[in-house]
Amino acid sequence: MNIVLLGPPGAGKGTQAKLLREYFGLWHISTGDLLRKSIADGTKLGSQAKEFIEKGDLVPDNLVVELLKERLAQPGIEKGFILDGFPRNDAQAGILDAMLKKQAIVIDYVLYLEADEPIIIQRLSGRRVCKNCQQNYHVTNMPSQKDGICDTCSGLLYQRPDDREEAIKNRLLVYLRDTKGLVDYYKKQGKLLKVDANFDAPIVFDGLKKVLL
Repeated sequence: MNIVLLGPPGAGKGTQAKLLREYFGLWHISTGDLLRKSIADGTKLGSQAKEFIEKGDLVPDNLVVELLKERLAQPGIEKGFILDGFPRNDAQAGILDAMLKKQAIVIDYVLYLEADEPIIIQRLSGRRVCKNCQQNYHVTNMPSQKDGICDTCSGLLYQRPDDREEAIKNRLLVYLRDTKGLVDYYKKQGKLLKVDANFDAPIVFDGLKKVLL
């Protein structure tokens, strides 16, 4: 089973991807993680991507697709995967399909996590991140034992600038603008499955299992 996971920031894609991976035994392929690892390892693709990131530019689609290609060529991929972070628009979806076709890989389902704006704002504005180890916390849902201090490494917790309310609203506007065509693209293919992500993670996961099983 091969899945593309879509949803606005704050919909809980990372949490649900982890639950799907554990329950179904799938690989979780995050393009963000692939980029970070490739840059940290100093690979050729990572070095090329780093140049764009340091200039504040988006990493070109062809580089992201090449990273995905390498990952999908590794042994064990036949178990199935969850793709998170790509595609972000219908043009990228077309590029992805062309690459997968060459590798005889088919996307079975596209899961779209839907969440209302007030829920997303509550989730993201309450998020705190450790400056040292990047561990995530939430001021109400998952607070650290000591206020402002990471339980894991005692690093300082902070609020990312893009987790402030005005920034979240802007991110949502951009996301909805860019993904409208993407949703239509997969709807036409008959692969799109929408799931209500306004609830706590276990309830959302139950919804995912219902549409998949």
